[in-house]
Amino acid sequence: MALGRRLISGLIHRLWSLAATYGAITPSTPAGYRFRSLGAGVFIAFPPGSVFGEKWIEIGAGTLIGERVSLSAGMAPGLDLGPAAIVRLGAGCSIGRGSHIVGHQSIDIGDDVFTGPYVYITDQNHAYEDLDTPIGRQWPRNSAVVIGAGSWLGAGAIILPGSRLGRHTVVAAGAVVRGVFPDNCVLAGVPARVVREHLPGHGWRTAGPAPLHHPADSGGRP
Repeated sequence: MALGRRLISGLIHRLWSLAATYGAITPSTPAGYRFRSLGAGVFIAFPPGSVFGEKWIEIGAGTLIGERVSLSAGMAPGLDLGPAAIVRLGAGCSIGRGSHIVGHQSIDIGDDVFTGPYVYITDQNHAYEDLDTPIGRQWPRNSAVVIGAGSWLGAGAIILPGSRLGRHTVVAAGAVVRGVFPDNCVLAGVPARVVREHLPGHGWRTAGPAPLHHPADSGGRP
């Protein structure tokens, strides 16, 4: 019994290793051809999460996407979303396992953006103003999201519709981001605010201003 268990266990692990190797999505695999653009060296690990709307997704060269990452454009597969890309990931990015990038209007992630696991980025949220209609059945609202180059998003961070993060921004683990923020800062909290910033000639300092702007049409949480 013990020998049989070891043999079965070894076989399962070898098969899983083969699946991870040959199930990954790259520019040269059939699944890779469905994307609007995959740069050289892009690697989407197996198993992927929910992936659809590839025709409207662009991923820059050398970007690595972890296991079970969901990448989607639109509400469901098979929709015509127009001529332009909706989800754009720059070159040299690394997206942590279990993350979700859910685009409907525009999500633009700059070069060399790294995330921890289970990060959620979306440009759409439900409206809630109609008290006679369940929130889940109210027509959602879209507002573009931009994440500046060279940024780092910690584990479990949430980027809500309408957010614009400057270059070289740190988002602390578990932060919920909504608003427009400058370059070279650290965001933390729920809702996120600037807790550190870099000022030319002064270096890094503790800070605490509110976001520069909360887009009225973001439809995010209050």
